[in-house]
Amino acid sequence: MRTIGSIMWKTRFWALLLLIAGASIGYFIYASVPSLHEGKTVRLQSFAEKFPFKLGLDLSGGVQLVYRADVSSVKSSEIGSAMDSLRDVVERRINLFGVSEPIVQTESKGGIAGNVEERLIVEMPGITDVKKAVEMIGQTPKLEFMTERSAKEIEAFNKALTKFKADQTAGRPLTLPAELLAGPYAPSELNGRFLEKAVLDFNQTTREPVISLVFNKQGGDIFAKLTKDNIGKTIAIFLDRDLGNSEPISAPVVREAITGGKAQISGKFTPAEARTLVGRLNSGALPVDKLELLSTEIISAPLGAQALNAGVWAGVFGLLAVAIFLILWYRLPGIVATVALSLYVVLMLTLFKFFHITITSAGIAGFILSMGMAVDANILIFERTKEELRNGHNVRDAIHEGFTRAWTSIRDSNISSIITAIILFYLGTSLIKGFALTFWLGVVVSMFSAITVSRVLLYAIPFKGNNVVTRAFFGSGFRRLH
Repeated sequence: MRTIGSIMWKTRFWALLLLIAGASIGYFIYASVPSLHEGKTVRLQSFAEKFPFKLGLDLSGGVQLVYRADVSSVKSSEIGSAMDSLRDVVERRINLFGVSEPIVQTESKGGIAGNVEERLIVEMPGITDVKKAVEMIGQTPKLEFMTERSAKEIEAFNKALTKFKADQTAGRPLTLPAELLAGPYAPSELNGRFLEKAVLDFNQTTREPVISLVFNKQGGDIFAKLTKDNIGKTIAIFLDRDLGNSEPISAPVVREAITGGKAQISGKFTPAEARTLVGRLNSGALPVDKLELLSTEIISAPLGAQALNAGVWAGVFGLLAVAIFLILWYRLPGIVATVALSLYVVLMLTLFKFFHITITSAGIAGFILSMGMAVDANILIFERTKEELRNGHNVRDAIHEGFTRAWTSIRDSNISSIITAIILFYLGTSLIKGFALTFWLGVVVSMFSAITVSRVLLYAIPFKGNNVVTRAFFGSGFRRLH
């Protein structure tokens, strides 16, 4: 008897500890949201507000830009790394403008006839000026190193130029063909993707500003081979050639192979122009051929706040409706499930804060859906427990058997949901990923709340035997447990 009594008191101690921990976490969430205690002074407010919720664009307002990246000249094996580099470059560029927590993502999307389209999705909270947002990204320069064409290629170039001028005279379209943009130069492998940093220097003789370039290991190797193969020839350096800048900013003659991964740009720069160019190069040159803006979406701050308010109230009403159903239908176990569900909610909100998970409308939907999964597990346990009580078991044995019998069903259903969430996360778009992440996290946490929290709280209930009072508290709906 002493052993059973000590186990009961130990269980009740853990149950009390869980309730205190849940209440403390709930208070922390309350203290961290200023709108909940506006005009009031609460303890831990300054500390709690250091961990704000990270809201997505649809809830906070801002602009979303969707670009298509032209990777036609990038080797298929390097497309993934080029897109990762592009994401980092654009994020660095936006950060220079002080945008708070931009979200930059890459996405591969199936195109027409099975072609894969590489996209860049940029979300900038608090920015509603599309022109300014586009400029933040568009001002990142595209740096290219081009070599002299052969005599045969120059002959073909001159013919193409003559034809273009003839067409121009005849009134045909005046768009300059791509092969004429670089004049007598041919593309090489070396571009801004391999640039590690740019430094402003001054020529010791003329005191003119020059820009020193330092390439990464791969870029240094390419540059060494490029200079070795073009000794006595010109290597032209172009900036933003695709935007119509057909003249090279520098065209030095190679005297010898250059190793060490360093080069210089000398041109007719003013010190101010050179500093601007260095800053732009250091913010990152585009590692792809071209970025084409496909769509823009602006969400105003009031609209975002309205969507957030709607999502929060949907969660509150959903939680209340589920709690009322559980209490009315399952009575005392329903109250236990409601407490466990409340602990689940505050634990999820805390994870959102500490892991900086971006909350979106789709994420809130995944969160609310995972609440249903948590309730579903409790219902399975309670139904199995009631069956054991009907068979004459006492409360403790019935609860133990209820959890044991329900566990396999709970495990299998939750594992299938977790697998689905993982597939959605890896194959879905950015919107679907937000839903999948919160749903996955919610299912994992719900298993803890249903199996661990509910079990401890139920075991802590001081009921014995299978008498009339027990049947009343563990009955179903408006019927007694027979």
